[in-house]
Amino acid sequence: MIKYFLLFVLISNVLLNLGCKKSPTEIDKPPVVITPPSLELSVDGVSCTEAWIKVKKLNDTTLLPISVKINEKEFFHGFLAATDTILFVDSLTPNTTYTIKGIVFDTVKEITITTLPTTSHNFTWQTLTFGEYSNSTLNDVAIINENNIWAVGEIYFNDSLGNWDPRAYNAVHWNGSNWELKRIYYYGACSAVRYPPLSAIWAFSDSNIVITNGGSIGWFDGKKIKLDCGVNPLLTGAINSMWGTSSSDLYVVGNKGSIAHYNGKTWQKIESQTTLNIYDIWGDYNKRTQEWEILAVASNFISGNEKEILQINLNGVTKNPPSPQMWPLLTTWFVSNKQYYVCGSGIYQKTFLSEKLWRNEARDITTYVTTSIYGNGINDVIGVGAYGDVVHYNGVNWKNNYSEPRLGSGSYSKVKIKGNLVVAVGSNNRNAVILIGKR
Repeated sequence: MIKYFLLFVLISNVLLNLGCKKSPTEIDKPPVVITPPSLELSVDGVSCTEAWIKVKKLNDTTLLPISVKINEKEFFHGFLAATDTILFVDSLTPNTTYTIKGIVFDTVKEITITTLPTTSHNFTWQTLTFGEYSNSTLNDVAIINENNIWAVGEIYFNDSLGNWDPRAYNAVHWNGSNWELKRIYYYGACSAVRYPPLSAIWAFSDSNIVITNGGSIGWFDGKKIKLDCGVNPLLTGAINSMWGTSSSDLYVVGNKGSIAHYNGKTWQKIESQTTLNIYDIWGDYNKRTQEWEILAVASNFISGNEKEILQINLNGVTKNPPSPQMWPLLTTWFVSNKQYYVCGSGIYQKTFLSEKLWRNEARDITTYVTTSIYGNGINDVIGVGAYGDVVHYNGVNWKNNYSEPRLGSGSYSKVKIKGNLVVAVGSNNRNAVILIGKR
């Protein structure tokens, strides 16, 4: 009996030892370390009175309770589901530094931002006129630098005997010392006129300039034109405006819904989904989508109230609905995700293109038609229009009571601003006009 008991004890001990022994493939696991949620703050952009703050969740995909403060005053408290979120802050003071704090549980991140200063409304104006008979006008202008400016259109003078000279000058050039009247030779397979009126200009550099007579494209090096006839069969109406990022990425828009794109080798027609005249185009790089954002405006400006706001890409056009209070449109300019303008009979604005409605009534900023708008940035925007109207936005308010540049009878067609230099072109009575503003 004792033998059997001893055997049972021995077998039990063996089994217990076998059961407790670790497998040769089993490895001790380190303890699980839980990283607390964290965030990152960065500045997506600032204006004089607004800021765009990017909040990025670093190691958590769940809803996080986050508080964001500006100078210790909370402006956001809630749950963020997205990895990246843009928070918008307004009612700030120009040229002021603020401290931004982001708090999630016990983690605090801090950055500083400085709002933009306002720009000066104070310009000194000079007006130049050209032409002796017929209807001289300038349609567009390009500022390459303060010593190299081109304006295009048609200007008529008498000849040396005082008789009518049918050969129009179609450009005026500022060389740093004086304005020179130019006849740019524009004759070829798609242009039957040697010196035709020119309707638009876009400059990439001093030797890489695009000019159009409305029906074809001319690549201009500052001295000679090389005609490009590839766009002609794609047009349903004359070209009114051009915009591009390079000579291999150029868009043209025109009458009867014409849109075409040049990729450096070939032209492509883009269906606009409208038969209205497209008067202007502008683009800016959208850092959030990492794509170029391009808008154009169309209307039947003279004969009715129809208007379209077109968002363009190579695959086609989508329409951004106009607001009920808007009148016909002629021009556009914007800084992506910061401030958008569409203008004509009224100056209308949005902060984000995704907003449902455009702000402002037709006569809120000026009672005159705005034919062209352009800016150095969101705190330095210039608009011009009928009867020589000039308006300027300095980042906080508009100045619309300039008296010196007024035209008795006529209108500015286009305006550009570069640094502290403004150049607008147009016509007054039968003369072509150049307005120069220096700040």
